[in-house]
Amino acid sequence: MKKYTEPLKAILDRLHLSIRKNNLKNSKQREFILKALYEDGGHLSPEDIFGIIRKTCASASVSSIYRILSFLEKEGFISSIEVDRSGKRYEIASGLHHDHIICVECGKIEEFCNHEIEKLQIEVTNSYNAKPVSHDMLLYVVCEKCLKKSDKQTLQQ
Repeated sequence: MKKYTEPLKAILDRLHLSIRKNNLKNSKQREFILKALYEDGGHLSPEDIFGIIRKTCASASVSSIYRILSFLEKEGFISSIEVDRSGKRYEIASGLHHDHIICVECGKIEEFCNHEIEKLQIEVTNSYNAKPVSHDMLLYVVCEKCLKKSDKQTLQQ
């Protein structure tokens, strides 16, 4: 499980403040979605989230999950990455910068932070006399497990 800088209870307390600020009704679905993302620690699709929360929330629908995810992202509770044409994957917005390595075969997503890469990005930005605002790095790879599987299939042919 991913380590976060903020406990789930604190995130849910912030959610309740945000709900009041936006004059919304209190909905357990928002809490269930945040809890699913927090506990999984991964990068879930809306369909993945639906599969997790439908057991505890009978009123959940995929369309309501999309609406709630949009709200949660707009309010800064979660962030998304678009890994392929299948749509976005969501994670808790931890506030800690990281980049992603994505396997094009199995879809596995790994997080990493490399200080040398970060330093190079600042150097490139400075060479353009620009100020960095944000960035996302997505490295598309064939992971070790898929490479081994591919090697086995090649040998069997």
